[in-house]
Amino acid sequence: MSFLKAEWRKLAIANYEIDPSILSPYVPYGTELDLWNNKCYISLVGFMFLNTKLLGIKIPFHINFEEVNLRFYVKRLENNEWKRGVVFIKEIVPKPALTFVANTVYKENYETMPMLHKWEDIDNEKLIEYHWKHNSNWQSFIIRADKTQIEIPLNSETEFITEHYWGYAKHSETKTNEYEVTHPKWKQYNVTDYEINVDFGAVYGNTFSFLTKLKPHSVMLAEGSEITVENKKTIQ
Repeated sequence: MSFLKAEWRKLAIANYEIDPSILSPYVPYGTELDLWNNKCYISLVGFMFLNTKLLGIKIPFHINFEEVNLRFYVKRLENNEWKRGVVFIKEIVPKPALTFVANTVYKENYETMPMLHKWEDIDNEKLIEYHWKHNSNWQSFIIRADKTQIEIPLNSETEFITEHYWGYAKHSETKTNEYEVTHPKWKQYNVTDYEINVDFGAVYGNTFSFLTKLKPHSVMLAEGSEITVENKKTIQ
């Protein structure tokens, strides 16, 4: 049985090109940075969990909720094949129980904060907003996009960002937790405008404070789908 089943919907993604050396301390044992055309990306991602089931059970008040994360991309060579995955600097959710389970079971870096979202269709436009409150300050990631879903082109930057099917969490210098995320290939919406108001230093630590004034290399909106998170295994 899958550890978790849910839908991930309306994934707002802002990708920043950064110096790979910044991420070196965060790269889990047994993995290496996964680059796109020799560019190293870190991504701010906001989306909704819907119809969430933990070990097949819907937990009251933990079925539909927001998540915002800061993540980067790695790969692991196993049996002569590359497994492409993500590593999270921090994942923000509005429910303490989610934080406890993820941090305890998967050794992830979850934190609980007040969160809000808004989805609206206005004329021919989608408005997607994610908000989270750090201390007394609200942070926000807002996207405007065309209403029509379109295919994600093969071998595109958007495919690279959205087609990582493994999660890696640094347990120690010689131990990594690995888990598989399954989902069909997603579709996307053409982004027409965006607004990011995030104090990256306050929310994610001084190492990432420079992102506050850095313009994203690209901004995307993916529709998402049903997903599963499978049980972890340990690499050591």
